[in-house]
Amino acid sequence: MFPEQYSRTYLILGGKGSLVKPFLKWAGNKYRLIDRIKSMLPARGFRLIEPFAGSAAVFLNTNYDHNLICDTNADLIGLYRTLKDEGSAFIEYSSLLFCEGSNTPEAYYELRAEFNSCRDTRRKSALFVYLNRHGYNGLCRYNLKGEYNVPFGSYKKPYFPRAEMLGFKQCAEKAVFHVADFRDTMARANAGDVVYCDPPYVPLTATANFTAYSSGGFTPKDQLELGILARQLSARGVTVLLSNHDTEFVSQVYEGAEFVRFPVQRFISCDGENRGKALEVLALYGGAGNAGEQRSSFGMVPGALRTG
Repeated sequence: MFPEQYSRTYLILGGKGSLVKPFLKWAGNKYRLIDRIKSMLPARGFRLIEPFAGSAAVFLNTNYDHNLICDTNADLIGLYRTLKDEGSAFIEYSSLLFCEGSNTPEAYYELRAEFNSCRDTRRKSALFVYLNRHGYNGLCRYNLKGEYNVPFGSYKKPYFPRAEMLGFKQCAEKAVFHVADFRDTMARANAGDVVYCDPPYVPLTATANFTAYSSGGFTPKDQLELGILARQLSARGVTVLLSNHDTEFVSQVYEGAEFVRFPVQRFISCDGENRGKALEVLALYGGAGNAGEQRSSFGMVPGALRTG
């Protein structure tokens, strides 16, 4: 069990007021962009749908009564389901892997091998938390065989996100989690729903493709189909907001959307010297009768460029 203060303080982790910090380290984590994203989402909607769950930062920091959170990464969804179902018991169980003896290359690679062969959802979910915090640079990556292959991170004392996991558990009471691709997930949307899509980004360079967080990757054809589905849902009264790199290809794929462009700091890169700023875009397709007056009161973020 946890000290009482965890239930009171999980909302202020990270010094960001009332924001809920995700418990997983994640490439492209939207925690630092929550205000920008919320400024473009309807303040009201029947349900939030996320086809690309990732760290779940947007779901954790919006207040829709219903949430459908999906991803093709079965390990990720299995973890979220286990944490929702078991709560504090699972958090305590996971914490046992965070000890001095497990923070060595030998222990890491032994536990990574166990993860790749494990069929027990509870054990695999705990191992996912361990690998996420002990692996290199917060990456989640699989090889073509579907094996998790992130190398050891060599951190002095990896942080166990106890309070953040408890915060997730509390938010998850209003959510359901499914393993599904974006096509199946978006097909479930109805008029009045709000869809936020954070797909693997279009790479800025030929060597910058870190999209294989689930085996199979995400192709240009997938990007094109995602844009088509967004426009189709918008025509049916569903608000769709998408994130991506700001490239000419993305502008074409999200044709007809309302764009907000802004620089962001890269926090995950193989080359530490190249963790500079890159331009990203938020592309909004407002569902007919589901946008405009319902837009959040956060307003435009200073420095953002609105086009479209």
